[in-house]
Amino acid sequence: MSDYPSKRQLKAIKEFDLLERPVHELIDCIEEIWHNSDWGFKREKHTLELHTGGWSGNEDTISALQRNFMFWSLYWGKSERGGHYYFDDSSVTGELKGFIKEGM
Repeated sequence: MSDYPSKRQLKAIKEFDLLERPVHELIDCIEEIWHNSDWGFKREKHTLELHTGGWSGNEDTISALQRNFMFWSLYWGKSERGGHYYFDDSSVTGELKGFIKEGM
């Protein structure tokens, strides 16, 4: 966990290009700045859960992620009241699959 995410970090999330880089690298960036990652960040090979805990830095990270049109349209599964977000890669194929680097 780091301090509040910087403008540079949030911009990198918004502009992350999934056609040029694997999605697990984006998830790595999010994990690096996520506050309370021990309970609010659950990552598996094909699923990701983000729970903001009401922290404004996490909320800003979610907002940046929502502005990444490709990520949000491909991976978003559902959102629940209270800052709970669920993602999966069931609707994508090939290089777009996998929230964890192959072999980890």
